Amino acid sequence: MKGVLANGAHAGLTESAVIQDRCIDAVTPAERAFAEVLADVLRVDQLSADSHFFDELGADSLVMAKFCARVRKRGDLPSISMQDVYHHPTIRSLAAALVDVEPKPTQPAVPALIEAATPTSAREYVLCGTLQALFLLAYSYVALVAIHAGYAWIEAGADPFAVYFRLVLAGTAALFAVTAVSIIAKWFLIGRFKPQQIRLWSLAYVRFWIVKTLIRSSPAARLFIGTPVYSLYLRALGAKIGRGVVIFSRRVPICTDLLTIRAGTVIRKEVIFNGYRAQPGRIEAGSVTLGRDVFVGERSVLDINTSMGDGAQLGHASALHSGQAVPAGERWHGCPARQTHINYVRVAPARCGALRRTTYGLAAVLVVLLFYVPLIEGAASLAIGAAPSLAAKLDPGASASSVAGMFMEALVLSLALFFCLALIGLLLAVVVSRVLSPFLKPDTVYPLYGIHDAAHRAIARIGRMRFFPFLFGDSCYIVHYLQWLGYHLRPVEQTGSNFGSDVMHASPALSAAGTGTMVADGLVLVNDEVSSTSFRVSRAVIGPRNFVGNDVVYPGGGRTGDNVLLGTKVMVPLDGKVREGVGLLGAPCFEIPRTVERDTQFDHLRTGEALRCGLAAKTRYNLRTIGLFLFTRWTGVFLFTLLYLPAIELYDALPRVVSAVLFALSIVITAIYFTLVHRCVEALHPNRPTICSIYHPDFWSAERRWKVHPIHYLHAFDGTPFKNVLWRLMGVRVGRRVFDDGAHISDPSLTAIGDRSVLNYRSKIQCHSQEDGTFKCDRTTIGSGCTLGVGSFVLYGVTMDDGSSLATDSFLMKGEEVPAHARWVGNPAKEM
Repeated sequence: MKGVLANGAHAGLTESAVIQDRCIDAVTPAERAFAEVLADVLRVDQLSADSHFFDELGADSLVMAKFCARVRKRGDLPSISMQDVYHHPTIRSLAAALVDVEPKPTQPAVPALIEAATPTSAREYVLCGTLQALFLLAYSYVALVAIHAGYAWIEAGADPFAVYFRLVLAGTAALFAVTAVSIIAKWFLIGRFKPQQIRLWSLAYVRFWIVKTLIRSSPAARLFIGTPVYSLYLRALGAKIGRGVVIFSRRVPICTDLLTIRAGTVIRKEVIFNGYRAQPGRIEAGSVTLGRDVFVGERSVLDINTSMGDGAQLGHASALHSGQAVPAGERWHGCPARQTHINYVRVAPARCGALRRTTYGLAAVLVVLLFYVPLIEGAASLAIGAAPSLAAKLDPGASASSVAGMFMEALVLSLALFFCLALIGLLLAVVVSRVLSPFLKPDTVYPLYGIHDAAHRAIARIGRMRFFPFLFGDSCYIVHYLQWLGYHLRPVEQTGSNFGSDVMHASPALSAAGTGTMVADGLVLVNDEVSSTSFRVSRAVIGPRNFVGNDVVYPGGGRTGDNVLLGTKVMVPLDGKVREGVGLLGAPCFEIPRTVERDTQFDHLRTGEALRCGLAAKTRYNLRTIGLFLFTRWTGVFLFTLLYLPAIELYDALPRVVSAVLFALSIVITAIYFTLVHRCVEALHPNRPTICSIYHPDFWSAERRWKVHPIHYLHAFDGTPFKNVLWRLMGVRVGRRVFDDGAHISDPSLTAIGDRSVLNYRSKIQCHSQEDGTFKCDRTTIGSGCTLGVGSFVLYGVTMDDGSSLATDSFLMKGEEVPAHARWVGNPAKEM
């Protein structure tokens, strides 16, 4: 049907007076049809085919998303996406670009790529949850027995040297035992992973979930990331890993037998390469194959059945979708990835032999065993030992074994642990960043696995501590905290929302943001460059008057300057001209309007006396929110301690099963408590669809809800029926047998998820956005049987009809309407 729009042969595009009147200068039937739809959306009588959607007609992305949805529903017009609208921002240019595109059928058939959902039953669902709860109880029982025996043996030491020696031995035994359990469980319960499908909630899935939980909680997967020891652990799990491979990502692969990484490959931080994904009713396992000297950039995603040839590169914030293969020597980036000329390995190699790697690995193990583990164990033992005497002084009439005595002991211990560790952590973060930064000279190449590398890793690990950005974020105090670490932010133009509550960096001394810049959550400043043998640090500078959206990876050398809007999940350009005075969206990025009329309606509140009064009121509100955050977090520690202490101290008096139940409940009750805290905070100021200034109480209450969000406590229940129960307690309208493998729902009461939908690992539903000084939120509805791919992102005002899916790492923009059984792909996503 090529050329159908130009010729006007389709009956739906016949000329009529009604349509002609909507566009004053239409030339083709296509222009008249598009103008009719846009006029209805904008609620205007007439418009010009040459009028700019954003600059002249005053539309915004939400309005144009509705326009795209209505065009798709007509059936006599080609399907268009928001990317088409941004590339062709007038009726005339849009019609000309799509004139030879075949119209979408009115009632499209289900794409062949979407397989039918694997059936599951309510009986399997209940049985699966029961077995998972029993596993947690059994694990708690074994852990309790080991902890009690270890503490008893340590306390029997005759002198400080003997106590330290026993701390080292006990810690070493515990570390190796927990690591060995994950390896043994994998081989015993699974054997070798192979390309297969596992029905959700089945007994096979229970085995898979146990192995996944043990692997992700293994200390080897947390303490030795980026060292040769980590590669040894993955090899023990069945992965085929060559010499000189460097893996910095904390996202531990699960289907390790399907993972092949050849010599010299580098996998950067936050890369997801699970080896599996979830689809409606099933888990799909598939291979991930990386050749020699491959580079995978920061926060990228490798889906199942993907491969990269020798010397290939995948850029930052990019994704390989299932079936994609990067040929040897080629460089790809974007979502889904496509070829580029950009070189992402920009640091020269250095001498880094096997002896250096082995020495560093042994040193890392010794530091953990001789310092880190004894320090943690010793501090816990001292705190537990000192708590009864302090509690007795506070309440002399309460015995140590009484309820009152346990209560006082838990009170003292929780206060000491929480506030002392918070203060020590803050001092440690500032001191480590300030003291070690001078050891690293910018743009100097250092070999991996040396003194400079150890200093760099220490700084970067401190930079990924989430507690303090979470504490100070979304308030004026975050600026001071980042400056303490070493950020260059002067002169500061305080807005009260300069940075969100999730900001990470590799080197604070080389991180900078210009005056007037505002940053949402999820910023990662990549101010280091790594090869398989070397690294160097460099400045990462965000220009003045920028706005940085959610989940942005900003590398050193980013080609952006003044007054730029970086959209959610945008890929920051590393080549071409320096972008200024524009907006950037997508991966790879393209230009969009810097701002629209809707986002300027509150600009008068950002200057003069209105700003001074609004900022003062917001700061007072945020200060109370910080106090609430500290109080509720301490109360959570207190509840955990209140259940943990009786399990340990009454171990000989209570039946073992009762102690194990108390130990397991310490995790469950804590998660329920934080869930109810969020629900209570929202009940005081219910979350409703709104658009307002950041100096309005509706926005402040939203910041408070984000501050007390319990997502970090919910991940313990990923892949279980209990995660859905917790979401319901928070206000999410969750259907039956929804599978959640680690999603984040930022605004629970505005979110609805239909029956048997699948939320993959690190997928995100966010029912709000904040651009410059304007806050917007609206409802998002995910239909029955829908799928959110690994690392995907759904914004507010979205509707996904039944059976639709969003591909890996894709970004579904605000206001989009995904038809039933459609498959949307990309950043920004569009129908495939």
